[in-house]
Amino acid sequence: MEPLVIVGTGLAGYTLARAFRKLDRTTPLVLVTADDGHFYSKPMLSNALARGKAPAELVTTPGELMAAELGATLMARTPVEAIDTAARRLRTARGEVAYSRLVLALGARPIRPPLAGDGAGEVLAVNSLDDYARFHAVLQGAAHVAIIGPGLIGCEFANDLLASGRRVTVIGPDPRPLGRLLPPAAGEALQTALGSAGVEWRLGTVAERVEREDAGYRVSLADGGTITADRVLSAVGLQPETGLARAAGLAVERGIRVDAALRTSDPHVHALGDCAEVDGQVLPYVLPLMEQAKVLAAVLNGGPQRLAYPVMPVVVKTPAHPVVVVPPAPGVAGTWSVEAGPDGVRAEFRGDGVLAGFALTGAATAARQALVKELAAATAPA
Repeated sequence: MEPLVIVGTGLAGYTLARAFRKLDRTTPLVLVTADDGHFYSKPMLSNALARGKAPAELVTTPGELMAAELGATLMARTPVEAIDTAARRLRTARGEVAYSRLVLALGARPIRPPLAGDGAGEVLAVNSLDDYARFHAVLQGAAHVAIIGPGLIGCEFANDLLASGRRVTVIGPDPRPLGRLLPPAAGEALQTALGSAGVEWRLGTVAERVEREDAGYRVSLADGGTITADRVLSAVGLQPETGLARAAGLAVERGIRVDAALRTSDPHVHALGDCAEVDGQVLPYVLPLMEQAKVLAAVLNGGPQRLAYPVMPVVVKTPAHPVVVVPPAPGVAGTWSVEAGPDGVRAEFRGDGVLAGFALTGAATAARQALVKELAAATAPA
C-alpha cells in the first residue's frame, strides 16, 4: 500500500497527522520536511524572548519521537523538488517518494520589503524555529531593535522585545497599528498602551534603505527621517508557499486553491494551513488550521466532511494591552459602534442590529466569551 504523504511538519502538518492517526492506525504515513521535524508551537516564537527561552527550549517533542508516536516515517532535512501528479510521486533531495494521497502543509514565507542599502540583506524575519535561532543569536548585546511592520507579528515582537529589556521602534505606512484588523479606536488604544510601555512609533512612512553603521544599522525612511538600531526585524506579512503546487499544475491564486474538503484541483492532493486558500480566503491563524486538520483527517478516512468554520477570535499576544478580534467577513454591510474607556476599547460591528464582528482591547477583552456566543448564534445556519 502506498502511503499517505504529508509535506511539512509545522503546526498544520503535525496537527493533521495526529488527527489522522486517531482515525487510522494502519495506513503507512510519511512525513517529508525541509527542516529537522521537531515539534514546537509556532505562535510561541513571538513571545519567547520575554520568557528567556533559548531556541532548543521551544521544542516540545523531537522529530524522532513524533515519528514514533505517529507510527510514521520522518524524512527530515529533505526538501521536495517537484510533484508528479500523474505518477503520484514526489521528487526529493533524497530520491523519489510514492504516495496514494498527498497533503501539502507548506506554510508561508515572510514577505521581504523592497529595501536598498548594504544592510538590506541582513534584515531578519522570524517565521520558523530556525529563524528564531538566528534572531536569538544576533540579539545578544543588542539594545535597540527596529521593526518594519505594525501588524500582528510586528506588535507581538515589539511587546516581547520590550519585555526582554530592549528599546523598540516600529515603522509602517499605516496611521495606527493593526490597521487591517482593528477599527481606528482599538488601534489607537493599542498604540497608546505600547507607546506608554516604551515603543517608539514611526507610522505614516516606510523604510527605504538599510545601511550598515558601526556595529548596527541606519534605516532611512521615506519621510526623510532615519533610525539607528542594533538590529532590524521585518514583519510585513506572510505569503503562502505556492511554488511547488504551481509547478505541478495545481490551481493557485493567493494560496493553493482547495474546496470544502481541502482538495486541490487534483483529487489525490490536499492542502491546509497557511499555504491553502479556502473559499477565496487565506487565514494564517491557529484556529482555522485546527478546523481544517479535523475535517481533512475525516475526509482522508472516507468521511463526507465539509469545512465550516465556527467563530474564531484572533488573539494578539500583546500583554501590555491585550487584543481579541473577530473581523467582519469581507463584504458584510454594517457599522462599528465603539465604547472607549481608559482601560480598553469595546467595538462591535453590526448590520441591522445583528452582530457580525467585534474588537476588544485591554480590560474590555473580558467580554470575549459573551460576544463569541452572540456571534455564533447570529451566524448559525437557520
